Amino acid sequence: MRLYSDHVFIGSSFQSGVLEADGKIRGFIPGKKTLFSGDFEDHSGEYLIPGLIDIHTHAARGADASDGDMDGMTTMSRFYAESGVTSWCPTTMTLKEPELTKACHTVRDFRRPSDGAKPAGIHLEGPFVSEAKRGAQNPENIHVPDIGMLRRLIDASDGKVSIITMAPETEGGIDFIREAAKLCTVSVGHTTADYDTAMRAFQAGASHLTHLYNAMPPLHHRQPGTIGAAFDAGATVELICDGMHVHPSAVRIAERLFGRNLCLISDSLRCTGMPEGDYPFGGQMITLKRGKAVLKGTDTLAGSVISLMDGVRRAVSFGIPLTEAVLAATLTPARAIRKDGEIGSLAAGRCADIVALDRDLNVQKVWIDGKPISG
Repeated sequence: MRLYSDHVFIGSSFQSGVLEADGKIRGFIPGKKTLFSGDFEDHSGEYLIPGLIDIHTHAARGADASDGDMDGMTTMSRFYAESGVTSWCPTTMTLKEPELTKACHTVRDFRRPSDGAKPAGIHLEGPFVSEAKRGAQNPENIHVPDIGMLRRLIDASDGKVSIITMAPETEGGIDFIREAAKLCTVSVGHTTADYDTAMRAFQAGASHLTHLYNAMPPLHHRQPGTIGAAFDAGATVELICDGMHVHPSAVRIAERLFGRNLCLISDSLRCTGMPEGDYPFGGQMITLKRGKAVLKGTDTLAGSVISLMDGVRRAVSFGIPLTEAVLAATLTPARAIRKDGEIGSLAAGRCADIVALDRDLNVQKVWIDGKPISG
């Protein structure tokens, strides 16, 4: 297929020209529309960008990756594709090993529908987290770092675990990181780690930070903590850009501080796309009211109810340049999970995962592996 637009996202900028693709991106020919002859699909006035990649999303439309339910995976896959996400990491909660094993088996055996997004690998958010910074994670399921458990879960998923969030200050945490980093991306998160401990974690092989600002010590000029360590180590960092987890000013600061190491994520829950009410969440209950999800009976934020595309739009509305917001939702997350050679850009040889947006950043059409799934 040949797609023309005056705003094709090539590298890190928008250019005018024709994108050529089949199942893979074959190339880009720059130029104005008048220079091209033959058949091409005209998307003048629209942005053509790589498919979004959500590396931290639990759930949507009543389904949750932790359920280990095949129908639920299909529901989520379709939700993501409709909202411009072409690859996602089914993200589990802090659960006990049998439940995590079931979830891993389900992702292993899942076959996406023709109109659904692709699982890019599992994100294990726990169970090796700090009780003091557990956030909405169930404290009954917290476990000390266990490399044997991680290996069993990787085997259960047939190698599809891409990232694990853990707290390096926990017993045996640094030794765990040394081994785990050989197997998948290790992300520091749900942690009380100070700067020195976090730096030891990054030196041991951790390379990512889970939902920047949330469930970690704040950045202080004398105690820079995990945020300062992530900056000094050149780690990639996640950001929930729903306007509730992080103030717009802190979003702008994060973009200036971390630049192209910033990943936008949704951290979405099963109540995403659902009516207000109570919903199960990792053995607990959450309440959705007025667009905010909290642990039932508390003010503790449990995650978001946005799509990643919502996050991109809000980031832009907060003052993040569109080019940087696109990179933060495509190439940087692909790099964070070691898949930037396959997805995340419109470079030749990458999967032909493409999204057309109107000038208000609403999804108009989505292609996955070169095949249209909407629009």
